[in-house]
Amino acid sequence: MTPLVRVVGQAISLPEPDLDTDVIYPARFLLITEKQGLGRYAFHDRRDIPGFPIQDGAARPILIAGPNFGCGSSREHAPWALADYGFRVIISPSFGEIFYSNCFRNGILPIRLGETEIAPFRQAASAGGTITVDLERCEVGAGNEAPIAFEIAPDRRQALLNGWNDTMRIQALHARDIESFEDRQRHAAPWLWLNG
Repeated sequence: MTPLVRVVGQAISLPEPDLDTDVIYPARFLLITEKQGLGRYAFHDRRDIPGFPIQDGAARPILIAGPNFGCGSSREHAPWALADYGFRVIISPSFGEIFYSNCFRNGILPIRLGETEIAPFRQAASAGGTITVDLERCEVGAGNEAPIAFEIAPDRRQALLNGWNDTMRIQALHARDIESFEDRQRHAAPWLWLNG
């Protein structure tokens, strides 16, 4: 995955609550298992609605979503499609729990903030202003306003900063334990290591 350290750009505001994974990625496209190119299906059934903020060619790196974003099914296609569309950060008062975890697995930073804290970012998005998300400092700010802090689990923060997927994170954080296990196993069961 591409490391996520700092994201600066315009945002799209989508305040509707309870947008589930079927709205984000309609079920009829679930047979597609290649991640690349799924961005064209993100919010597929809403894109023709006049005024819907996500249209073809309107990609921006930050989505300011309504509460309970990504609720519903566990389909990982939803964050795949959002990542392929170009979103690196989603800010919402709350997320569907599985969707929240899937975002980290796919290089998207989901940030939970209260409605009051989110309001300036919605205004900035509507005005075409710039929003800055700094994962090293765990801060998000709009324009010249003072940034505010957000919380993120340390292991998830580290994985995004380094661009690690789950396997890479385990290898990086537990390399000595893995080597130690392999050394013990080579002595205990050498026939398992004939080729390496």
